[in-house]
Parts: sequence; C-alpha cells; structure tokens
Amino acid sequence: MFQGAAALSLDTKGRFAIPARHREALASAAGGRLVLTAHPHCCLLLYPEPAWEPIRDKVLAASSFNPQSAAIKRLLVGNAREEEMDAAGRLLIAPELRQFAGLEKLVWLVGQGSHFEIWSDAGWQKQQQAVFALSDQFTLPPGLEDLAL
Repeated sequence: MFQGAAALSLDTKGRFAIPARHREALASAAGGRLVLTAHPHCCLLLYPEPAWEPIRDKVLAASSFNPQSAAIKRLLVGNAREEEMDAAGRLLIAPELRQFAGLEKLVWLVGQGSHFEIWSDAGWQKQQQAVFALSDQFTLPPGLEDLAL
C-alpha cells in the first residue's frame, strides 16, 4: 500500500531516489522491476510490474477501432517503459516521459495505493489548488458518498 506525498529532486541524469520507506515494498512486490507510463492528467504512473500487467492486458484487450480505446492504448501502453531501481534505490525517468510530464528539478511522488503518480512541482501545486478551490462546493463522487473522515 503506497500512500503519502514526497517532494524529491531529479539529478542531472533524470533519476530520483525512491524514499527508503517504499524501497523494500517495491523490491519485494516486483523484484525491483517497475513500469513507468504516461497518464492523461500529464503526470506519470509508476507501478510494480505485477500490478501493471493486468491493467496493460485490459487496455490491450480493448478494440483498436474505437478511437478512445486506441488513444488510451497509445498513451498508456505506447509510453510504458520497464525500469529497475539501481543499487542506491534510484529510478531513471526517460527524457520522453520527463518531457511529457514537464518534470524538472523538483518532482512529487504521490502514493495511490497500488502505484504512484509522479508530478512536476507546478502540476502538483495546480492539483492541490483545484481541490482547495472546490472546498465550498465539494461533493463526494459516486461510491464515496458515505465517506466519513
């Protein structure tokens, strides 16, 4: 279960260090084998390989003749890259994916249960502001109507 947000620095090669609290879980869940891909919200998704495989298979099973399905295939599967943490617990983000998500020096690793989102600092701040802007009229989406905090 991956949760929490961490501000991290990309080095000059486009690598960031996975926080120590998540390294062991990623290593045990996937033997260090991870998948990075693009998300329609202009962030990246980071999955342990075993968690990614059923998602990939479901996306690939959709019809290529449907324009929406084909677009999702191109985005998710077309941008997917298998990566491994190095001995220091760092992960390389390919230049194409860094460009897609607008990643520069400061990035945000945001736990989403089975996976992480990776955001540029500007993108993450924009997401946070959007939530705060809704606070006066905030309603829970279907399926979460009875959530109590």
